[in-house]
Amino acid sequence: EVQLVESGGGLVQAGGSLRLSCAASGDTFGDWSIGWFRQAPGKEREQVSCITTSDGSTYSADSVKGRFTISSDNAKNTVYLQMNTLEPEDTALYYCAADGRGCPLLGYNYWGRGTQVTVSS
Repeated sequence: EVQLVESGGGLVQAGGSLRLSCAASGDTFGDWSIGWFRQAPGKEREQVSCITTSDGSTYSADSVKGRFTISSDNAKNTVYLQMNTLEPEDTALYYCAADGRGCPLLGYNYWGRGTQVTVSS
């Protein structure tokens, strides 16, 4: 079992940056793929990025390629999402989820409560 806690969200102006963190505890961190999802009111949930912690392979949605970078610090059991050149359309609740079947996550059994990102124009 894995427990996930997100942090790092906030209010930022368009063009700014934020770094989100997903701290994992419980099961062996190196066996999981960790994905970042976002959910905005009235919009479909979107998986923006994912990383497989055992080999560092990643996935990024087209909407964030070139702007968002996912990374992991296995010693700290933490996955980061560096978000640059933020746009108002990036406003959403961001949460991380874990699954053992690689990226992108097609399903997951564990997820955190999320952290709100708001980008003002």
